[in-house]
Amino acid sequence: MFSFTHIFAGIGSNGSRIVNGIETDSVVKVSLNPARYILRPKEYRERIVNFFSNVPENSFVWLVFDDTKTNREIMEIILEALPSDSIRLAYVLTPKVELINQKPEWADKFETVFYDSLWDFLKEDVPLGKAFEEASKNISDMFSKLYRYLESEMLVNIDYADLFSMIRGGNVGIMRLLREVDFSWHWGIWERGLVGILVGEDFPLSGAHRILSKFQEILSEKDIIWGVITDKNVKGSEVLALLVKRW
Repeated sequence: MFSFTHIFAGIGSNGSRIVNGIETDSVVKVSLNPARYILRPKEYRERIVNFFSNVPENSFVWLVFDDTKTNREIMEIILEALPSDSIRLAYVLTPKVELINQKPEWADKFETVFYDSLWDFLKEDVPLGKAFEEASKNISDMFSKLYRYLESEMLVNIDYADLFSMIRGGNVGIMRLLREVDFSWHWGIWERGLVGILVGEDFPLSGAHRILSKFQEILSEKDIIWGVITDKNVKGSEVLALLVKRW
């Protein structure tokens, strides 16, 4: 099985918290501090270019960041430095903003721009700091699961060929790690997706198939790649959904 190097670069405090929370030692995790870039731009730029210009060929490079001016400047430096064969993906935190409605000018430089409006976490009765902490943990877990599916749990029926078929070509997307799936949410705006379901021994496979059938029904292009795996350490079910559409 051919493997890829995965590099996760967290830009800013929230992006870095997500990246540092990924639970595997098999990926490269990089934290970038916008304050240091502002204080010593030339020196920090040189460090960024030196690192990212030397990443292994055909690496997956995930940039995780809040959508701010300084973070975007650092993003641009990274993109300019990367080898041309790098697989470039963004995961952008856009609190209360649905990025799907407005394509950023920089989006064309990525295969897919995933975004998270954080609606699931930003609630009136939850302090902002707590909301970001919970969101960061969930996103970190999601990246950990996706990597494990791709690299070591191929029986889940999701592999790199499937991932490439979804992310290539300039898309906007979301990724969600869900204990429960609320089908009243606006899943139907998406066209295609990967859906992996982790089920406990107490969870009937018919329940997993119902979840998959519902995703198949609501995605606008009815294009879904899915897999199910049983894990005795899981109670109930857990869904990893990667959904995309053309800008």
